[in-house]
Amino acid sequence: MNSSQSLTQELKRTAHRIGFDLVGACPAVTPNGISRFKQWLETGYGGQMHYLGDRATAYEHPRSVLENVRSMLILGMNYRTAAPVSRTDAEGRVSRYAWGPEDYHDVIHSRLGQLIEVVHRQAPDTAVRGVVDTAPLLEREFAQAAGLGWIGKNTLLLNRDMGSWFFLAALLTEAELDHDLSFDQDHCGSCRACLDACPTDAFPEPYVLDATRCISYLTIELRDHIPAELRPGMDDWIFGCDVCQEVCPWNQRAPISTEPAFQAQEDFNPLDLVSLFELDDESFRRRFRKTPLWRARRRGLLRNAAIVLGNHPAERAEEVLIGGLNDDDELVRVACAWALSRYKSSSSLTALDNRRAVETDVVVIQEIDNALWQRREKSGGRSRTSK
Repeated sequence: MNSSQSLTQELKRTAHRIGFDLVGACPAVTPNGISRFKQWLETGYGGQMHYLGDRATAYEHPRSVLENVRSMLILGMNYRTAAPVSRTDAEGRVSRYAWGPEDYHDVIHSRLGQLIEVVHRQAPDTAVRGVVDTAPLLEREFAQAAGLGWIGKNTLLLNRDMGSWFFLAALLTEAELDHDLSFDQDHCGSCRACLDACPTDAFPEPYVLDATRCISYLTIELRDHIPAELRPGMDDWIFGCDVCQEVCPWNQRAPISTEPAFQAQEDFNPLDLVSLFELDDESFRRRFRKTPLWRARRRGLLRNAAIVLGNHPAERAEEVLIGGLNDDDELVRVACAWALSRYKSSSSLTALDNRRAVETDVVVIQEIDNALWQRREKSGGRSRTSK
């Protein structure tokens, strides 16, 4: 057995032992999908994820992550745990990957550290680096090159045994590893389940995602107001979306993860929305800082919560939405105004009128005026702002 085979086998044994479910090795080369990626960016499907375009050239080769990289170990870690619990009044759904008590980046980075130690033991002077979905790498392309699966019509990596309920990570090294065969088959066939189920029509064609219409993008990456025409499609999703995964036939057979860090917290599956409005920035930090939900920040999560409460009006939520009209953040005020347009009480109508009288932000004023107009149309009456 040569040194590359020995190192590769030791890395794979260790990876499985410490919790990785999928492991494969591939050469560090220009990914096959780089031209499609650049075309996707040029089309504008990346939306406000400007960090992708800002470092587009870095995706052309893994050497942008590790200068003299020769090989990559691509890893997958299963996060499918409990089944989703049915939502009740004033609750919202959170994507499965964010149910756990820890941020998956921290969990996986600690495991990558153990693999780095394996490389250093066998090749002390060899450079190595582990990354989890924040480096300029087309991970799914390399995962396919490492034999882990194929890229499905919903643009996620699919594995015949694991479905798509797993995180991807990569270990880059100057060492030469024993490479696996690329997975060159596509097992989606004629199935359109993911494309047809998307609530916001985020797939303009198979294998292409328009992120600007994707609920995960809208609830996590978008820092602006969610377009009014897409708000109803968000349904009850407050953070992320699993629809295209839930309907995928390959996900029906995926195993259950026993990783403690990914086990669902009871109050995240689903998430109570009323309590969110009681959190100031510091309280929000204490509750969510170590979880994936931190990425949306308080303003984003309250924006999302208000939209869910507008899609599913709940009597106990009306008071916090009225309070949200006076939030310091205009993002929250806009979402609360939109949500209250879907309530029927005189108190919410009065609150909209009162806020309209003191509001100075043009976008918020437009949203309140639209909310008042909708309330007036529904009731057949006239608001105090109508002429």
